[in-house]
Amino acid sequence: MGTSGSAMDVPRMEVIGITGIPEVRAGDRLGPMIVEAAAGQGTAIEAGDVVVVTQKIVSKAEGRLVSLQDVEPSAFAVQLSAESERNPRVVELVLRESRSIVRVDPARGVLIVETKHGFICANAGIDSSNVPGDEVVSLLPEDSDRSAREIRDELAVEVGVIVSDTFGRPWREGHVDFAIGVAGLDPFHDYRGSLDAQGKVLHVTRIALADELSAAAEVVMGKALGIPVAIVRGVEYRPSEGGSSTLLRDRSEDLFR
Repeated sequence: MGTSGSAMDVPRMEVIGITGIPEVRAGDRLGPMIVEAAAGQGTAIEAGDVVVVTQKIVSKAEGRLVSLQDVEPSAFAVQLSAESERNPRVVELVLRESRSIVRVDPARGVLIVETKHGFICANAGIDSSNVPGDEVVSLLPEDSDRSAREIRDELAVEVGVIVSDTFGRPWREGHVDFAIGVAGLDPFHDYRGSLDAQGKVLHVTRIALADELSAAAEVVMGKALGIPVAIVRGVEYRPSEGGSSTLLRDRSEDLFR
């Protein structure tokens, strides 16, 4: 009869929501706010952690909130808004934040676009949830990788930082949080060249680790809990100075556009 392994041998990770972060305003430095809130609840950030930050507070800090009253829709935006039954001012912002339109769904008022960043998502990631006022919307950060790097620098400890946002998924119902900005960690866990449990060489398996950690963090952050940051502790990752761009599938390898 074999002996069981010790608790220290059991793979595990912990996801800790950070509470107590005040309302974020343009110009705020997120790093110090996160450090103070984490320490205040007794879960100070440690080396090796991954800190997941929701896009919404990054956009707020970077002044990426827009009043719809300040937006003048173009003729094309007015035409598209009639097809998609959307506010023409919102459609105008979607067009400004996009490289191309992938699909229009008039029945649900959805514009699927490729953003300037290269993300394929509904309405260029623009939404009005968790922002003050009925006529205000948030835009995605201009450069989420840069945002993640700046937060990481402010945290002043060796961690990985992910900026996350919520997207729908083709062929699957429900929404999932994805990584739109990465700093300090390789966004993939690459198994290519390693052996599986049967000794066979793996040729194609690359796990999108940054996306998985974003989704795991969302479970404790939620959409209405007022918890915009989470610590993921105990996960193994490879430090990297690269960003999130490698998570985007090149158009030449995209079989569906």
